[in-house]
Amino acid sequence: MTTEDKMKKAILLISSLVLLSGSLAAQEKGYLTGSFETNDHFYVEDLENKFKPTGDKFGSNNYLKVDYYKGNFSAGLQLESYLPTMLGYPTELDKTALSNIYVNWKDENFQITAGTFYDQFGSGLLFRSWEDRLLGLNNALMGARFAYNWEDKIAFKALWGTPRLGMEFSDTQVRGADLSVSLANIIGLDDIVLSVEGSVLNRYEKISDVAVEAGGSPHTYGWSGRVNFDMNGFFVKGEYVDGGKKLINMTPKRGNAQLVELGYNGRGLGVTLTGRRLEWMGSKISNASSSSSNIISYVPAMSTQYTYMLTTLHPYNPQVGDDSSFAYNSGEIGGQLDAFYNFRRGTAIGGKRGMKVHANFSTYYTLAQKGTAQAGNLLFRDFSFDVEKQWTKQFKMVLLYSMQEYNPGYGQYKTTWLSNIFVADLLYKWTSTFSTRLELQYLTTYEDQKDWMAALLEVNFAPHWSIWGSDMYNHGSSKVHYYNAGVSYAKGRTRLALGYGRYKKGYICSGGVCRQIPAYTGANFTITTSF
Repeated sequence: MTTEDKMKKAILLISSLVLLSGSLAAQEKGYLTGSFETNDHFYVEDLENKFKPTGDKFGSNNYLKVDYYKGNFSAGLQLESYLPTMLGYPTELDKTALSNIYVNWKDENFQITAGTFYDQFGSGLLFRSWEDRLLGLNNALMGARFAYNWEDKIAFKALWGTPRLGMEFSDTQVRGADLSVSLANIIGLDDIVLSVEGSVLNRYEKISDVAVEAGGSPHTYGWSGRVNFDMNGFFVKGEYVDGGKKLINMTPKRGNAQLVELGYNGRGLGVTLTGRRLEWMGSKISNASSSSSNIISYVPAMSTQYTYMLTTLHPYNPQVGDDSSFAYNSGEIGGQLDAFYNFRRGTAIGGKRGMKVHANFSTYYTLAQKGTAQAGNLLFRDFSFDVEKQWTKQFKMVLLYSMQEYNPGYGQYKTTWLSNIFVADLLYKWTSTFSTRLELQYLTTYEDQKDWMAALLEVNFAPHWSIWGSDMYNHGSSKVHYYNAGVSYAKGRTRLALGYGRYKKGYICSGGVCRQIPAYTGANFTITTSF
């Protein structure tokens, strides 16, 4: 047994004992909280959707989380069970296991954690551990973390751990530290935010002799420097990240990223201009895994995050520069301009109840030459404009237009596809407990699968029942309907939902991280509850 394995087992044993003692003490003082979630799918053959179940016709993702709090002390665990995983999720999750367990002590200045934990440095470009069940991602660290905050002037944290990959904790070790110094608080400037921050990170994974001969090293050292300034609504943020030297397709590459953000927020107006450059920033937990959850960093999404059906057909997935894009794309460069304005009540445009307008323009390119900031082929471009208006106490309207252009070859070729998307979202409250919401959408394009149309009707009987039905129809090419209907019931902290539908092959994205899903048809059942 290696030293690392012994340390993992020691941490698990200590955490379990402290958690058990805390649970026993809960009968006298302290309190427990928890949550349970189950997502179950039953798949059926659908030749029109080109889907035929192979193997299991049933998928079930289940999560039970329990936390105990007593004064400065807290402890918790999470049990996960995949019986097996739903389609599109990493197959290495197919088991039942106690995935997370931790103990924590915290006061006004100190915080100490043993067991599993989540954290990030800066924007997450250098390091981030987090859970996103929609993506099937949980890269929690199993180890220890120490944090200290001195009067909101100096904040420091240090951590060590082995990242979770699937349902196991990898052999990779991550060590890091983060320091934030608030110059404004030290000087005594109450109306200004001015801070400088820095992080260092070491990732260790054993590599083969062949990889060493190619210029690789088991240690990857990275660092980041950041500055934040905010005064009277004006703000400026900057971050530089050195991702360290990595071996990509047996070739040494040094990762680096730059992020700049400036803007204004006040008097009903918000404007943000952001620029970002990435090169060789793909950060893996294990070089031997091709899982979609094999990441130890995060690229923030810097484009409009849509929820409407047709606007999410081709979501943007940032190009970080990794094995898959090695031959033609070392990263990306681009940014976004985001602006909103709230027309107040009583103004000529705002009217009786005001009006909100929002616009966003984002564009990203490949790097024309590696090691430079020169833009190459267009990767993605989106211009969107939406208006939200409350016409009466009963009627609310949202109108949205989006022009999206994306590269189907992820930058390998100059070819791009352009689409125009129109959305009307109409909500009407008939009574205090009865409301309806109607979505009407249309996408027009000369490329890909040509034109689409979609509609959704949602009927709500507050506070318990909701019924919905939707259809997304590709009338420009395949003539296939992607329908979905269901009902949900909520009471207190518990919600049950039952539905049936046909789902298109594509991507599910959260922020700047995406998971590919296959086409499938079937019934789904969900329960979420907390206590």
